[in-house]
Amino acid sequence: MGELLNTFNPKQVLVRELHEGHRAKILEHLLALDETDRQLRFGMHVSDEMISAYVEKLSFTADTLFGVFNHDLQLDGLAHLAYSKNKDQTTAEFGVSVSARARSLGVGSALFKRAATHARNANITTLYVHCLASNKVMMHIAKKAGMDIDFAYGEADAFLKLPASTNSSIVSEAVQAQMADIDYALKKNFQRSKTFFMNTLSLKRIH
Repeated sequence: MGELLNTFNPKQVLVRELHEGHRAKILEHLLALDETDRQLRFGMHVSDEMISAYVEKLSFTADTLFGVFNHDLQLDGLAHLAYSKNKDQTTAEFGVSVSARARSLGVGSALFKRAATHARNANITTLYVHCLASNKVMMHIAKKAGMDIDFAYGEADAFLKLPASTNSSIVSEAVQAQMADIDYALKKNFQRSKTFFMNTLSLKRIH
């Protein structure tokens, strides 16, 4: 019951599952990250070309991606849930990036919770995070989630054992997904109305 009640938290950050049509927005989000943020996300220096190649190779069927959109329909946060290619497929790796404009708003934590719930409902038993030990945001998320963390050579590996899915966790994810879809549709309609208004205003000024 607690999972369902948390679903209706009016202050929660809404997280939407991404699809092929969001590839351009994902690229825009990652390219906007500065050098430090890129290194924290990927664990090394990555150029624009490397990011473009990464985005081009993303599979929305083999893995699952989640995003948090602002009012301008720009991605403020992006999470990549990559599933193990082993036969058992019981492990998934979590990676996340948050735009500078959306820091300290709970975006990273919301993406982690959404990804963990999805992984749990997909019968994943272990959620894994590999990052630089200096990644304070990811370390905070990992510790807050109760993950076991191993440090070595400036890097960190964090593991979280996921409980089996329940009817409550499945319904909770479905409701969260629906709320995020509705929120996205409302923002999209607002953008269309705003564009129509600005175009109409421009025409009036011309005449």
